[in-house]
Amino acid sequence: MMSDKFLQQIIAESSDIFQDPRGESAAATPFVNRSTATMQAVRAYILSHDLQPGSPLPTEAVLCAELGVSRSSVREALRKLEALDIVRVHQGRGTFVGDMSLRPLVDTLILRSSLTSGSGADSLADVVALRKYLDLGISADVVAALKGTENPVLHAAVSAMDEKAAAGERYLEEDATFHSGILDAVGNSIAKQMVSALWLVHMAVIPDLAEHIEAGLEATARAHRAILDAAEAGDLKGYRKAVRAHYRPLEEILARRRTAESQPE
Repeated sequence: MMSDKFLQQIIAESSDIFQDPRGESAAATPFVNRSTATMQAVRAYILSHDLQPGSPLPTEAVLCAELGVSRSSVREALRKLEALDIVRVHQGRGTFVGDMSLRPLVDTLILRSSLTSGSGADSLADVVALRKYLDLGISADVVAALKGTENPVLHAAVSAMDEKAAAGERYLEEDATFHSGILDAVGNSIAKQMVSALWLVHMAVIPDLAEHIEAGLEATARAHRAILDAAEAGDLKGYRKAVRAHYRPLEEILARRRTAESQPE
């Protein structure tokens, strides 16, 4: 369970996030430094002007005047917001609203996974579990959206997986196409970004286990086909069963790796 002290620390360090991005706060907000306050002001500007990804932001001089801060504060805030993919700075062209993707989260999780437990088996197990939770959580929406439909692109991806698995080859491109296509049917861009982000983390960490993966390639490919067939048939129970089967080979590999790592040398 998260301790009260830990929760208070998170809130204190994230005060600019919990504050209303339009500059209004429902409760007393802890003191924040000038850079953080300027970041908050830029986010408020984006919201109040209804700017979208790709929209241009005013020049630094205009932002300084509108926000009432120094140019150095604006520049520091823009650098930090660029790292979060909230803005993009193009030399000679200006500053634009960023894609606001989950790429910063992906980079952080990849680094975290690489630093944890040496081989990353523990961290990868957590990522795999979270991917499975999300796939199962959105399963009813996926089945409702794909019931009675035909999806030749997804079937082609699954057929390619079968062929590569039979040859002992991995199928990352087809796997990405499959999961992206499944989520396209739901139309939830945040869910798609989150699942895609975890997929990227998963694929970045998994090379350490490459020598163990080949044994489960065919079973995982079959699970992809079962997922698609169940979705098109409107079979929610079968879909969820196939999702669990999809992750089972990797879960078993990770369980064996974690057991081996726990044994004394």
